[in-house]
Amino acid sequence: MRTAIVNGTLLDTETMELVGERHLVLEGDVVVDVTETPAAGTVDHTIDARGRFVLPGFIDAHVHHVITTMDFPRLQRLSPVELALGMGKLAEATLRRGFTTVRDTGGDTAGLVRAIAAGLCDGPRIVRSGRVISQTGGHGDLDSADRSEALCACQIHTNSLGHVADGPDAVRLAVRTELKAGSDFIKIMSSGGVASPTDPFDAIQYTAEEVRAATIETDHRHTYATSHAYQPDAITLAIENGVRCIEHGNLVDTPTADRMAELGVTMVPTLVTYWAMQEMGAKLGMPERNLEKNQGVFEHGQQSIEIAKAAGVDLGFGTDLLGEAQPWQPREFAIRADLEPAADVLRSMYRVNARLCGLEGVIGVLAPGSSADVVVSDVDPLAELPRLAEPDAIAAVVARGRTVMDATADA
Repeated sequence: MRTAIVNGTLLDTETMELVGERHLVLEGDVVVDVTETPAAGTVDHTIDARGRFVLPGFIDAHVHHVITTMDFPRLQRLSPVELALGMGKLAEATLRRGFTTVRDTGGDTAGLVRAIAAGLCDGPRIVRSGRVISQTGGHGDLDSADRSEALCACQIHTNSLGHVADGPDAVRLAVRTELKAGSDFIKIMSSGGVASPTDPFDAIQYTAEEVRAATIETDHRHTYATSHAYQPDAITLAIENGVRCIEHGNLVDTPTADRMAELGVTMVPTLVTYWAMQEMGAKLGMPERNLEKNQGVFEHGQQSIEIAKAAGVDLGFGTDLLGEAQPWQPREFAIRADLEPAADVLRSMYRVNARLCGLEGVIGVLAPGSSADVVVSDVDPLAELPRLAEPDAIAAVVARGRTVMDATADA
């Protein structure tokens, strides 16, 4: 399949400047040409981007396909078929919003990746952590506090989100199991969280020995561990024991941010999810305990952007939206644009996220040899970034050379 995208103003993500007009030729799943004049040769499909902006496909560095609803008690009751269909629906909608690559940071998505590859459902490229690694009663332990079972220290309990593993040996086995299953990186839980049923939000989770057991394994496989962590003590525990990325980081302070920068640790803020839980969680069935834990987290997250940037921490771009809230994915653009220059937000998405996905030069850029992932928008991303959150902001989406949607012909 040979596709031409013509007459559009191109975002150069190396310089974060708009250049144009430019003409792109896509062949198969790669970009083969970017020119100032129309390329020679026949094409199978042409997208006329005249008067519009041509951007690389969006990248979300923090999603969860297995959390298909914010009603957590109902989520626990879903059959495998219901869960799979819900995951496919979320993946298809994500792609149509222009997110052609996502980094799934927790859950059993191996089947979804295969289903997308086989054409059973549509969806983005998924870079995955597989199941998260959590202690008993940690952020990845989905069982209620009243569950009664025989205890065995050598046992690993597995659910759709994660492995519950206690002690260095169990953590090591859980990490090796996920790496064997094809996970691209590993995620561990180092603090409490909003969405989990039993852990206090400010709880510190795992010990230095357990964290190091995980990061030795990721080092050996030439990948990395990321960590769910909010407060300074939990972040410090993770980064001093080999974790190379922090998810959320809402309560980070200046000394901790300084240490993150010194160690080259990346942070992925996910502000929109706390806004969404605050705005609609109760209506969508989120339990009261979780809503209480969410109080003030959005405001702290906004402050964390300034603290991390001042320290020189590289910031990624993520959303972490759950279930029914996922249509709000583009709102992260508007939230971050209130806190940072548009070019910095775009750099987080296109350059930092590409590195976190291990796909630098492949995604987040439009150049010969890069992946043919393209968004055509009516919005100038440098001058009007918040408008990318509007429902009609996207005119066309191409993912790996295949046109997913094209409304340009209707204009």
